Amino acid sequence: MDPNAKKTTLRMIPYGLYVLTAAHADGRVAAGTVNWVTQASFEPPLVAVGVKTDSHAHALIKDSKAFALNVLGKGQQALAFTFFKPAERKGDTISGEPFRPGTTGAPILTSTPAFIECTLEATVEKGDHSIFVGKVVEVGLTKTPDGRADDATLWLKDLGDKVFYGG
Repeated sequence: MDPNAKKTTLRMIPYGLYVLTAAHADGRVAAGTVNWVTQASFEPPLVAVGVKTDSHAHALIKDSKAFALNVLGKGQQALAFTFFKPAERKGDTISGEPFRPGTTGAPILTSTPAFIECTLEATVEKGDHSIFVGKVVEVGLTKTPDGRADDATLWLKDLGDKVFYGG
């Protein structure tokens, strides 16, 4: 397989951007920008997310059995870049962003247009990322989008011509 063709071809899969969050009962939190997310089932409502195995979030999700996906909206490029770096909790903020605990304890960022809160249902550990399948237990909208809901989501391509993930 040609490595450059593989990289380019896999990068042709479009991705929305989310801030994945998780929390431990002892107060530790993790947050990171992710884009390997998909809905996996209508009933029960399930989502799947790819999480790097050496990330702080990976360990917290395995321990807490819960996570949240905070949907980034158009114009939130700076927020996406904030969570490319390791997250730091100070009081009720993570990396300077206010949050509240969700029903599972996972942090819900108050500045994002929507969130999806999940309990961990299954894990597939292969390669450098694990697939976490979460059962959707709570959702929220801060504002109903105008037009198509997916048009309100920040996309990886919105971060610029030089920002890629995958391949």
